[in-house]
Amino acid sequence: MEKVILVDSRDQEIGTEEKMLAHEKGLLHRAFSLLVFNSNGEMLLQKRASHKYHSADLWTNTCCSHPRQGETVEEAAKRRLAEEMGMEADPEFLYKFIYSVSFDNGLSEHELDHVLIAHSDNEPNINTEEVSDWKYIGLEELQNKLKAQPELFTRWFQIIMESFPEKVKHLKLA
Repeated sequence: MEKVILVDSRDQEIGTEEKMLAHEKGLLHRAFSLLVFNSNGEMLLQKRASHKYHSADLWTNTCCSHPRQGETVEEAAKRRLAEEMGMEADPEFLYKFIYSVSFDNGLSEHELDHVLIAHSDNEPNINTEEVSDWKYIGLEELQNKLKAQPELFTRWFQIIMESFPEKVKHLKLA
């Protein structure tokens, strides 16, 4: 049974809860979103598998999940990148934020999301239990698609991309 780490608004651990129960109750828990860029400055997106318990068939960042107890966010991001996308990279912390969103199926996300960045020119070898498709995309094209068709993207990814240019202006993405 997969558990998530419950946190307060300052990201201090206050316990654990079974993952589905945390999503049913809307409990604040630690999560991460990893953004992988290639040497052309393109971001690697994944399309979530059609049977995911929420946000199925939507485009999102390279991978996202929850760290396990005793695991750093960076370790969790490396683990999930390998599990979901069949890739290796070294994630670096960018920033964190809290968001809450409810889904039509009665579940919700209430996460303290750590946003990380990594670089790779490798092609993914996707785990089809998690991911149905992938693509590298330039930031300008991505921003245009997010504005024109936001319904094609996960809510947390939309939130990340709303402030992304400001958050990474000091970084070299390519």
